[in-house]
Amino acid sequence: MESLRNLFRIGIGPSSSHTMGPRHAAVKFLDRCGGSAHRFEVTLYGSLAATGRGHLTDRAILDVLEPVAPTEIVWKPEEFLPFHPNGMTFRAFDADGNQTQEGTWFSVGGGNIVEAGQERSDAPDVYSMNTIQEILDWSDRTGHVYWEYVDQCEGPGIWDYLAEVWQVMKDAVRRGLEAEGVLPGGLGLRRKAVSYYVHASGYAQSLKSRGLVYAYALAVSEENAAGGKIVTAPTCGSCGVLPAVLYHLHTSKGFSEQRILRALATAGLFGNVVKTNASISGAEVGCQGEVGVACAMAAAAASQLFGGTPAQIEYSAEMGLEHHLGLTCDPVCGLVQVPCIERNAYAAARALDSNLYAAFSDGKHSVKFDRIVEVMKQTGHDLPSIYKETSQGGLAIIN
Repeated sequence: MESLRNLFRIGIGPSSSHTMGPRHAAVKFLDRCGGSAHRFEVTLYGSLAATGRGHLTDRAILDVLEPVAPTEIVWKPEEFLPFHPNGMTFRAFDADGNQTQEGTWFSVGGGNIVEAGQERSDAPDVYSMNTIQEILDWSDRTGHVYWEYVDQCEGPGIWDYLAEVWQVMKDAVRRGLEAEGVLPGGLGLRRKAVSYYVHASGYAQSLKSRGLVYAYALAVSEENAAGGKIVTAPTCGSCGVLPAVLYHLHTSKGFSEQRILRALATAGLFGNVVKTNASISGAEVGCQGEVGVACAMAAAAASQLFGGTPAQIEYSAEMGLEHHLGLTCDPVCGLVQVPCIERNAYAAARALDSNLYAAFSDGKHSVKFDRIVEVMKQTGHDLPSIYKETSQGGLAIIN
């Protein structure tokens, strides 16, 4: 498995696969061209073309290429390239109209890209164990826990990076709680985070706690929808779940910064396993791979903070993902707003419920996390493409 640095990516919303990934590919192609050309042409295929305008895919690419040379975006939503639904081909031309360079990349989720002809990204592996069961067995043998495995594989430098990730998450919550008004994109959707935050303060502790979790998740997701700075956790579309849970437990339960970072490492480990063995791309497996995985990550983090055993942490994460199986990715107007923002708030609450349920158990259960990952992958492949980030089915076609 790759480093958590490739899972937790700091960047600008609203979409990791449709904004951050294409921007990254454009930078790589421009570098291949030696930083110059007379004209560029970029063809977007499948899901990238179907929802790219709402996700600002064209803007992400043009921001990189247009300062160098005029750039034409070609949209082909009905055409899907092999390997992944999020395909894009870059071409460069000289002054005589001759093609000088060409490259095709796939945006595979979480801001990660893979060039055509490769099976995976060129990032090196830093983890030797790729399943939670392997890590659990290691934990039983050594007495170490999940975050210690991260430390062992990544080295001490990972903690500085996770501290930066945590700071960006906190900043996104705080900005989102202060911001008001209508989100961009044309849906006329007003920000709700500040309203939920204010209303939560008027309730008794149990309801107040739940209301604050909603508010924190809404805050980050609304910042993402507005093109703000966030962290993929594991994607932009699901970026509100994990920060909401961690921020809530940090502020309400007093968990230290160090313990939050360790919980963040554990959450990343579970997300990394899914990314490696299945997918975190809504265009490939639906929203179960985004919000579902985010819920599992947040559930694992919460379970660790509350003193869960490795088995209880695995159980908590398993429930977080299992009960999102089959979730479609059907964004209205191709925007990361409806139903995406509310799903983040609901999944944050479900993550805390998963932790509580697991805390009452001894950690023993029938269906293991790794099996749920396999099922999620197959379920995602069985879903018709209209339910996988194309805005051609489900909620996306409701007038």
